[in-house]
Amino acid sequence: MPEISTPGIGTPLDEATGVFVDHRELMFGVVYNMLGSVADTEDVLQETWLSWTARAGGAPLAGVGNPRAYLVRVAVNHALRRRAAISRRRETYVGEWLPEPPVADEDAGTAEAPALRSESVSLAMLVVLESLTPLERAVFVLGEVFGYPHAEIAETIGRSPAAVRQLARRAREHVHARRPRYEAHPRVRREATERFVRAALGGDIAELMEVLAPDVTAWTDAGGKRRPASLRPVHGRDKVVRLITSGRGGPRDPVFRYRRVNGDDAVVLFDGDAPYAVLVLDLTPEGDRVAGIYVVANPDKLAHLPRGGV
Repeated sequence: MPEISTPGIGTPLDEATGVFVDHRELMFGVVYNMLGSVADTEDVLQETWLSWTARAGGAPLAGVGNPRAYLVRVAVNHALRRRAAISRRRETYVGEWLPEPPVADEDAGTAEAPALRSESVSLAMLVVLESLTPLERAVFVLGEVFGYPHAEIAETIGRSPAAVRQLARRAREHVHARRPRYEAHPRVRREATERFVRAALGGDIAELMEVLAPDVTAWTDAGGKRRPASLRPVHGRDKVVRLITSGRGGPRDPVFRYRRVNGDDAVVLFDGDAPYAVLVLDLTPEGDRVAGIYVVANPDKLAHLPRGGV
């Protein structure tokens, strides 16, 4: 989070600081869903804060009729520029790339981080959104996730309403072709997650074969820094079971904690009190088997997580 120091009471920046803080949660959600990276989202919010405080000679609210729309527009455009840098990093990334998971601490009560609110999309959906162009993704996030009308999106990204409608149509068709519309009940998801963890932790191959769908796919993002990991997605139940039960690398005495990632039940694997990996499952439409396994183990993507696995 940008470090915001409130100036003396009564200065032009005092009220503007409050306005920024009031809309920070919304900006975080929009930008995170556009970028899939907590670290890059925080950087974009810092850039947005600097742009906000620099305008009108330090009087950000001067001439701004709708601060919410203005701040979101600035944040979205900073995020679009940031996408280019992220794409360049992806070209040299080792292995599969998965979004950086924002994890809510289940022990902290019901409060969740901004990116974990109901407006956010699942990790599996974020993977699908990676295949959109930056503008298509911005339009999809603003329209489908946050409910912005096309006219407001057009003002935000500097395109005509007709162009926005076309971008929205292409994005929806692409996403719905790769991600059917269904949502497993939270209780079903939690039960499936617990069942999978028990089978994986106990090396119960028969149980794993039962809980995994025949065409299950496993994605592992370790950035080339941790094992076990596969540089490419692993398809099929037999191959996924071999990957899970290979016993190569990983903590000697792992500790699992159930947490929430983008509102979905997930698991954080700890090595001592240090986060080692985040595991998120994607279920079949029936909710009875695991269709996708997403494992984020790159330590750079877990640096923002709280310690305390034991």
